[in-house]
Amino acid sequence: MEQQQANRDLVWDMDDFYQRNLATEFVKRFENKLCIYSGSVEQLYSNYNIYFPEDEDRKMVILPNPYAYHDTFQGVPEEAIRMTGLTIVPGELIGKQGLHLTIPFKVGDRKKARVVPLHAGIRAINKQRPADKPFLPIVMKGDLREIERRVPALHLHNINLDYLGSRSALERSGIQQVIAEKLPSIQ
Repeated sequence: MEQQQANRDLVWDMDDFYQRNLATEFVKRFENKLCIYSGSVEQLYSNYNIYFPEDEDRKMVILPNPYAYHDTFQGVPEEAIRMTGLTIVPGELIGKQGLHLTIPFKVGDRKKARVVPLHAGIRAINKQRPADKPFLPIVMKGDLREIERRVPALHLHNINLDYLGSRSALERSGIQQVIAEKLPSIQ
């Protein structure tokens, strides 16, 4: 528990969730499948566990694996992390099966969202991007949300490797590879 005392980015508040059990089950689906970013310590974690300790009263605690230091990327500045507006939603709660990606777009002055199967959406996004700048989704504190007080959703951020100026090409490649290898495991 000492790590999360120093790193409050790894303690997420679940108090405002109307459907807390659904949100808890939903977020557990992503454990060790999406990397977690902590801006306060500029670290990206790829090997962690999600806990809901009773003594933390409606909190979700992310505990990086202390024996897998090679799965923690250090010195990742906040400038490298970008909001995307993309969210993952559970299909079964919107009348579909599997996980889906909501992709925002504008029609005139109105904001709308297209809902597509998660992996098809990620493939479509990557087809529109240069091959050397793939979409590398990560999550951070505040990304677990609730839509209309009933549907849990997970907002995605993207890590832009171009902003890792002090990191070597090998480190950048390692981050890209870890994120890319984990994506297909999300079900």
